[in-house]
Amino acid sequence: MRLLVSQPYHEAGLLKLQEELRQWSTLCEAVLYPEGYVTDPGSVQTLSSLARKYRKLVITSYRDENNKDRALMIGPGGEILLERAKSPMQGELYAPSVADALGMQIGYLLCMEILQGLNGLEGQAESLDFIAHPIGVGMFSEEQFALWTEEAARIAVKYKCPVVGTSHADGSYRNCGVSIPISYCIDANGQPLYISKADTRSRIVDLKSGGVVVAGPDGLVATI
Repeated sequence: MRLLVSQPYHEAGLLKLQEELRQWSTLCEAVLYPEGYVTDPGSVQTLSSLARKYRKLVITSYRDENNKDRALMIGPGGEILLERAKSPMQGELYAPSVADALGMQIGYLLCMEILQGLNGLEGQAESLDFIAHPIGVGMFSEEQFALWTEEAARIAVKYKCPVVGTSHADGSYRNCGVSIPISYCIDANGQPLYISKADTRSRIVDLKSGGVVVAGPDGLVATI
């Protein structure tokens, strides 16, 4: 499966998503957008319509009426496959954190849930084809950047599947003023297919072959 991994700026109206679906729709079967990209519950219906129009699996999250982030995965028919609250930081990973889509079992970790995923996904599926990791904003330190990518590698090895994550291109954790935009794909052996630090271009990842293409506004500009 080919997955479009995007690092949009915070915005209303799903404009970046619509632009990328128009431009790259024929090159991917699914898209991954950051935590909180969908800014309000009313836009979930719009997202469902876009998923149905372009026949794409959409993995992201949305903000509810209380401005809380919630997990969201929408199938290519516009149906909601996974929707739940974000797990508490000091608690266990909420279920469901696995959904069946495109003939695959897809794990889901929402932002800081990457720190709960090593054990939290046990028992939710016999096997996983890949794990999606929507992140809200960039890392607030080099140490956090290293910790999260190292944890993703541990999870990939344990569940024998790729882990793919992406953040917004802007914003900082609790407005701390430091933001290192992140996008990555770790393969089933715990090795990085790519790890992007402060390079906010979109990428198309072939999860079967391991190929990665960097997508720019004027076309496919590089192959990794």
